[in-house]
Order: sequence, then structure tokens, then C-alpha cells
Amino acid sequence: MPGHRFIVYTREDCQLCDDFVAELSAIVPAFELQDVDDDPTARRRFGLKVPVLTCDGSVVCHGRLNAGEVRRLAAR
Repeated sequence: MPGHRFIVYTREDCQLCDDFVAELSAIVPAFELQDVDDDPTARRRFGLKVPVLTCDGSVVCHGRLNAGEVRRLAAR
């Protein structure tokens, strides 16, 4: 995963977000968590789409984890 920056945008008290993070942690050992409500720009960009996974600033998936795409990106 060198060179890739994975960020998960979540929201407090979001079970879908918790499940997403748990599934992601089995694939990618290092990623950042960002509460979408703490960042006005992220809140405008993602709104109710959380959880959202970005890699190097580009959206990879939201709502449900696309494990295949995450594995492909992590292998690059």
C-alpha cells in the first residue's frame, strides 16, 4: 500500500459505517477515519452517502465496500 492514502468518511452512530470499517480493516491495514460532520467540505461533498472510501482523493466506493476494487488498488 505504499504511496496510497485511504480515507473513510464516516458518521457517528452509523452501523453501516462500523461494518464498512470492519470489513475494510481485513483488507487494508492502514487507513484514516474522518467524521464527515467535522468537515464542512466533506459534509457538502458526501452528505448522506457515508460511509465513503477514497484513495488518493478519488472516491472508490460508498455505502457498501467494493472489496475487489480495494484489493486492486492496494496491490498497485
